[in-house]
Amino acid sequence: MNEDPRFFALIIGTEILNRRRSDKHFDFLTDELLRRGYKLAGSFTIEDDPALIVHTLKFLASQPRSVVFSFGGIGSTPDDHTRKAAAIALGDGELVTHPEAREIIQRRIEAMKIPNGRYPLRMAELPRGAKLITENPVNGMPAFYLEDRFFFVPGFPQMSHPMLRWVLDTIFTGEKKPYHRFTLTALCRESELIDVMESLPKDVELSSLPKIYSDGPRVSISVASRDEEAARNSFGRFIDELEKKKIPYSINDER
Repeated sequence: MNEDPRFFALIIGTEILNRRRSDKHFDFLTDELLRRGYKLAGSFTIEDDPALIVHTLKFLASQPRSVVFSFGGIGSTPDDHTRKAAAIALGDGELVTHPEAREIIQRRIEAMKIPNGRYPLRMAELPRGAKLITENPVNGMPAFYLEDRFFFVPGFPQMSHPMLRWVLDTIFTGEKKPYHRFTLTALCRESELIDVMESLPKDVELSSLPKIYSDGPRVSISVASRDEEAARNSFGRFIDELEKKKIPYSINDER
C-alpha cells in the first residue's frame, strides 16, 4: 500500500456485549498501533451472529486501504462462526482443510491429551487461501489471515495479543514517520474557533473537545500530522486567533 493502511478492530463476542466479559482488545490494539506510528480508524463490537459478522466484514473490506483485526469466534464450538463468515464475506464461501493447520492441531491434541479431539480439528477448516499465524504461547493452536489484510485471532487476549504483535512486526514493517501532535486548552467555547478549524489542511488531524465547568466553558484543541511543519502551522493558527481575541489558553505537554 502506497498510502497508510486504515486499521479496524472487529471484536466478536456476545459475552462482551452482555458484560459477562470485559473487552481487553481495544486498548491493546490502539497502543500497539500508536507505538508503530499508526492509528485505529474504527472499532466494531458485535455479537456472535453469523449474518452480522458477514455483513460487517463485507463493509470493512469495502473501505479504502482497510486492514481488519478480528478477535474471537475461530474455535470449534457451535457459537464460533467467524471462520465460515470470513469464507462467505471474503472468499468463495467454502471452508477447506488446511493441511498445515490440521497437522499442528493434531500434534497439540495428542500433546495435551484433549478428549473428543475431532472437535478441535474443525479449526483446521479455513477459508481457501488462508495463511497461518502460529505465535500462540498458550496452547499452540493457529489463527489465520487472508490477503495480508484480514487477520483472525482468538478472543482470549493471552493468545491473540502475541499473535497480533507478530503480525504488526512481520507484515507492517515499513518505516513510518511519527505523528506530531500539539494540544492546548482555551477558556472559551469551541464555536469561537470553528473558523480556524475549517481553514485547516485536510491532511492535519483535528480534535476539539468542549468542556463545561462551574467557572465557565473550556475547549481542548489538538492537531496532529506526520508533517511536523503542517502540524505546527495549524496549531499556530489557533494561537493567533486566541491571542487576537484575548482568550486565555494553556499549551498542553502532549505529543
